[in-house]
Amino acid sequence: MRHSIESTLHHFSHALSNALISEKIAARQTLLQKIDVRIRLIGTLLLLIAVVLSHTYRGILVLLAIALCLAILSGVSLFTLAKRVWTVVFLFTAVIAFPALVLTPGPPISSAFGHFQVTETGLRTAILLVLRVETAITITAVLVLSTPWNKLLLATRALGLPAEIVTILGMTHRYIFLLLETASQMFESRKSRTVGILHNADQRSGAGKTAAVLMMKTMDLGNDVYTAMIARGFSGEARILEEPRLRSRDFIALLAFASAAFFCFWIGR
Repeated sequence: MRHSIESTLHHFSHALSNALISEKIAARQTLLQKIDVRIRLIGTLLLLIAVVLSHTYRGILVLLAIALCLAILSGVSLFTLAKRVWTVVFLFTAVIAFPALVLTPGPPISSAFGHFQVTETGLRTAILLVLRVETAITITAVLVLSTPWNKLLLATRALGLPAEIVTILGMTHRYIFLLLETASQMFESRKSRTVGILHNADQRSGAGKTAAVLMMKTMDLGNDVYTAMIARGFSGEARILEEPRLRSRDFIALLAFASAAFFCFWIGR
């Protein structure tokens, strides 16, 4: 039980530390943070569309270079991107792209997989898929890491996302960390009261009881929060204290995003 509790506490603290890093990056006053969040979201969507429509390495590589420049100028560490984004996405995408090496018809390169032959067309397709996914995820990660969650939700609301979905996403993001902290305190309390080594059955029983108590606390918290919101006149529309206003630099940034997306689409068509 002690080993499982320590492992759980480690994962909880790791999740909270990642969230803290994202909040610190979003609070900086660097390149993207100075641009209106709606412009950031629209610009990101334009770059993602360019990634999808690009069919050559040139266009995607230019988009990846733009994403890396935005990350550096916005205070997003490349090590953070490599650790939290690139490695995981590469492994996942490589598994999906692997069959294309031998199933795509084309000039053969080698027969390292027995009767299956790696084709030149399949290799190009697999590399293009991995590169496209890595670029798209990098662009999205730079936006998320450089933007507070509540402002990002406000931008999606301005673009027409229903208020109910925005409210659900906002409350989920807020209270998932509260529940993580509650669960961490529960496991730490159980760890401090555990003496010796428990059997596997006792470990499973303890973990099940902890999960049940956490679920009950979650349901009670949900009812309390809903009652408090209704008592304060909540009408379904999420609001923040700061009303965003577009400035001249925001229009310049939108023009730059659109120009970069069109240029990359043009060279990658």
